[in-house]
Amino acid sequence: MSLSGKTVLITGGGTGIGAGCATAFAEAGAKVAISGRREEKLKEVADSFSGDNSILLHACDVANRDDVNQLVDWATQELGQIDILVHCAGINIAKRQMNVLDPADWDKLMQVNATGAYNMMYSVLPQMRERKDGLIISVSSIAGLRASLLGGVAYSASKFAMTVLGTCVGLEERENGIRVTNVYPGEVETPILDARPNPVSAEHRAKILQPSDIAAMVVAVAQLPPRAHVPDLVIKPTTQEFF
Repeated sequence: MSLSGKTVLITGGGTGIGAGCATAFAEAGAKVAISGRREEKLKEVADSFSGDNSILLHACDVANRDDVNQLVDWATQELGQIDILVHCAGINIAKRQMNVLDPADWDKLMQVNATGAYNMMYSVLPQMRERKDGLIISVSSIAGLRASLLGGVAYSASKFAMTVLGTCVGLEERENGIRVTNVYPGEVETPILDARPNPVSAEHRAKILQPSDIAAMVVAVAQLPPRAHVPDLVIKPTTQEFF
């Protein structure tokens, strides 16, 4: 199915997977709007795209419900409607083990990763229900399927919450023509690696997934006809374990 003329709102669009998805959707002919906390990063992504379509941008903190509502209102006005939501916003912290995990960091990860996903879905779903059509792609993590010491306690918990959220909403909304896809990437070369407790070598970064790898799969899901639904999608580096 052609994405020409389709409208896409992407959170976490200033870096990493979100930025990769923005470029990929714009290249596929979609009308794209991106959001993130840092406007300068969003502008870098928008300015770097030289195709026929321009990438629109609007700063937003997905953990802030008022911010999210303003974002969705803005995107709906600018794009006409939101056909596809690609939720990529997410964070991690350096001190990840339970014995050093600050309660404030637990709260922050749950607010951004889990509640942020809820806020975005809650705000965009009414217009999709009204049209009886819509696609939500929630970019989570393998840590949302397999509890991960690498990801840490709070990150894994927040990503498991995203998994349940996406699965339940997909079940509830399927008769309304709304599809929800949970995407579970393994290790990806994104700025979130900078929050690792131990530095990640250039050699390791070169072996793992690139944002464009995830973006290609996300666009492929979006190109399926409305009758086809991909509930879950795992993509990992060839060398990474999955058990």
